[in-house]
Amino acid sequence: MANARLDPPALRENLRLATYNVEWFNTLFNDAGELLWDAEPSARYDISRAEQIAALGVVFTALDADGVMVVEAPDTGSHRSTITALETFARHFGLRARKAVMGFVSETEQEIAFLFDPDRLQAVHAPMGPAPDEKSKPGVARFDGTFRYDLNVDAHPESIRFSKPPLELAVRDLRSGQTLRLIGVHAKSKAPHGAQRAADINRIAIDNRRKQLAQCLWLRARVEEHLSAGDALLVMGDFNDGPGLDTYEKLFGKSGVEIVMATEGPADRQMTDPHAQMVLSRKVGAAPTSSRFYDRIHRRYFGALLDFILVSPDLAALAPHWRIWHPMDDPLCWKTPALRDALMTASDHFPVTIDLILQRQGAGNAA
Repeated sequence: MANARLDPPALRENLRLATYNVEWFNTLFNDAGELLWDAEPSARYDISRAEQIAALGVVFTALDADGVMVVEAPDTGSHRSTITALETFARHFGLRARKAVMGFVSETEQEIAFLFDPDRLQAVHAPMGPAPDEKSKPGVARFDGTFRYDLNVDAHPESIRFSKPPLELAVRDLRSGQTLRLIGVHAKSKAPHGAQRAADINRIAIDNRRKQLAQCLWLRARVEEHLSAGDALLVMGDFNDGPGLDTYEKLFGKSGVEIVMATEGPADRQMTDPHAQMVLSRKVGAAPTSSRFYDRIHRRYFGALLDFILVSPDLAALAPHWRIWHPMDDPLCWKTPALRDALMTASDHFPVTIDLILQRQGAGNAA
């Protein structure tokens, strides 16, 4: 199974990029970045650390991606290193995507990092915008700074911050010579964590929704800068939101993903993701999902579309192929029992991939 190829042959010669939220990846490593192959429980319910590690090895191997935006990557702190942990993981499973890069450190134990194949890609952290100490400098604030937005509509803008600053990368495809700009995202959760009373649940959920939307407005402002510069852009990760996902969307008019996509803007300024567009184009019926959670109140599982790969118009024109590796919705995953089981064990999210055929650049265009 580890070396199984599940892709149509015509697609696999393309550049494959993925986004994957690995639930509490951090708990699978010790402070030295070594894998904890033992029977102790992982952060996933009724799954040991060894079982989750093995499942992740199967999934990453099957993806065979040139680059993976890892959401909830292992922590970086005074005693831990995201880079060391991810490269140890990649080395253990013999992955092509074996070199890691990250950006600003998160305030939580969940980082955003990019694991990539150095034989196919070059990737460097390339943050845009004025730094926190450059307030007089023009441009949209850097993602480790603050963004001013009137959350409460009281004419007094609040300061918005990312607890998990988006990861901005300049990525060069060594085969085509083309440079891409990538933004890895883990937007604020809207869940009312810690609330007990109904009134508190509603109040906190609405407040979190406002903050999530403000973060997406900040992301959209950065997208506008890239589009104006003519950059080939991908915005990828876990938005903790999606079109039609909850009743609070009615209070604010649209989801955060729609804001980043600019669904009502000019065609040449819109970002594209076919799974989001599927949801937006239908009022009823089946819809794609990229995650699976257990509802303790109703004692059942439910799915949600939270993970996206949005691309700029120039990349959308190349007719890329998107895929959600959902074990119960994707026929190839379903027909491969070892992968199907691994996807269920590895995380509460499923990977999303995009296959691109990039045009070979002339010598003068190579970055």
